[in-house]
Amino acid sequence: MSSPQGNSTPPAPGKAARAETTLFLLTSVDGKITSGESDTLDSDRDWRRIRGVKEGLHQYYQIEYSIAVNSLSTGRVMAKIGLNSRTEIPEKDERLTFFIVDRKPHLNENGVRYLAQWVGRLCLVTNNPSHPVFSVRPVHNNAEVILYPEDVDLADLLIKVRQQYGIEHLIIESGGTLNAALVRQGLIDHVMIVVAPLLVGGRATSTLIDGRSLQTEKELVDLKALRLVKCEVLEHSYLRLEYDVINQTVVDPEV
Repeated sequence: MSSPQGNSTPPAPGKAARAETTLFLLTSVDGKITSGESDTLDSDRDWRRIRGVKEGLHQYYQIEYSIAVNSLSTGRVMAKIGLNSRTEIPEKDERLTFFIVDRKPHLNENGVRYLAQWVGRLCLVTNNPSHPVFSVRPVHNNAEVILYPEDVDLADLLIKVRQQYGIEHLIIESGGTLNAALVRQGLIDHVMIVVAPLLVGGRATSTLIDGRSLQTEKELVDLKALRLVKCEVLEHSYLRLEYDVINQTVVDPEV
């Protein structure tokens, strides 16, 4: 789309009707959200073992507890933190509503059951009619399903979050691939990251935003500028950064 200022992206469809979103994650200084390429490596598990990092890690979880009442994540993230194999009964937290996008699926019956026992309301979002959630629902009536006939429609999902579930603000705590899809569609309104004093590296290690790399100049409209709202120095060399996302990207012509 052309404009006097150059090329720009239109606002995300249905923005007025959908839930407002904040992408909230723990990252290393180089933008990594996990420890390596393997699913056996995970920041929740690994970074608490690293001297110089573990001392301040509790600050991230304190912030998460205070804001992530209504959140969206993925089955892969839940599987990586070990929900599929946990045998203990979690302490119920009725405050929590979780939307979990899980196509493959990554969660097994035990993982879905653990989530249903943990949160007040669980909504499994999938396009897989054989997902284990359908076996769990008869026992746990707080487990609901949004089933898409083809791929999960993220814009439609955020509209449902607001209009059907009455949730106006949703915290996004997903992996780099889903984050990328949300960003490209203009569905992230704010970013809040806690930066750990750590360098991870690795080309294949997941970052805050993964997905397909841009290939042409025409795709520069998919970049999203940020406006800094808050920068807070935490204890033990941690940072808390908050931004508003400028979703209507304007690309000026070359001079």
